[in-house]
Amino acid sequence: MTDSILSVRNIRKSFGALNASDGISLDLRQGEIHALIGPNGAGKSTLIKQIAGGLRPDSGSIEFLGNDVTRLNTAQRARRGLGRTFQISALAMEYTVLENAVLGAIGQSGKVFRLFTPAMKDKALLDRARESLKRVGLEAQENAITAELSHGQRRQLEVAVALTLAPRAFLMDEPMAGMGAEGSKALTEFLQELKQEAPILLVEHDMDAVFACADRISVLVYGKIIATGTVDDIRANPEVRVAYLGEEDAI
Repeated sequence: MTDSILSVRNIRKSFGALNASDGISLDLRQGEIHALIGPNGAGKSTLIKQIAGGLRPDSGSIEFLGNDVTRLNTAQRARRGLGRTFQISALAMEYTVLENAVLGAIGQSGKVFRLFTPAMKDKALLDRARESLKRVGLEAQENAITAELSHGQRRQLEVAVALTLAPRAFLMDEPMAGMGAEGSKALTEFLQELKQEAPILLVEHDMDAVFACADRISVLVYGKIIATGTVDDIRANPEVRVAYLGEEDAI
């Protein structure tokens, strides 16, 4: 498992005197979950925004599937197969579960619809959307209004929407946020299956979930990667214990 699907090289991003990304390099390999962890304010969300295309780095480069995508925007990267779920929900809350999934399927199909209504009659789009909902366990809720879903179900729907894009890699920003233990366990198991289809760069605060599913972990502190390795490597790293968790016995 050495082929890099996504490569970030020496990314730098500053906001005034704050170096949010200070020479960050990491990669995402085929068939893996690479978790990115770090304390609040470490720069995780800023890095994910740069990788997704919502924020332009000051310097450095991002390659996806062997192509330089540093200057491409979010939509262009998504069309190339970079799927993302958000820390803050980007779902259309007034739409049904199925309608949200169809919106994602439209983006993958490349079709142009002047109105949303015709799209809801397109069998290919509906089939793709329903298959994605089935994979995350939401097929029975397809007619529910998204605003009425539980927090955990909304996170599942975000993954389903990303799946409709047939991504080659996923960026997931705290998908377990707000979930209970049972929901986190179920999603962790699903991600273990999903990584075989498309590798996952995972930002997550739930350390039990990270240790359960990650193949590699990178630790970000004050805009810098201070360690990358397996779960055992990170658990045993004294610099990680002190810099990230503030105590030597925290992991």
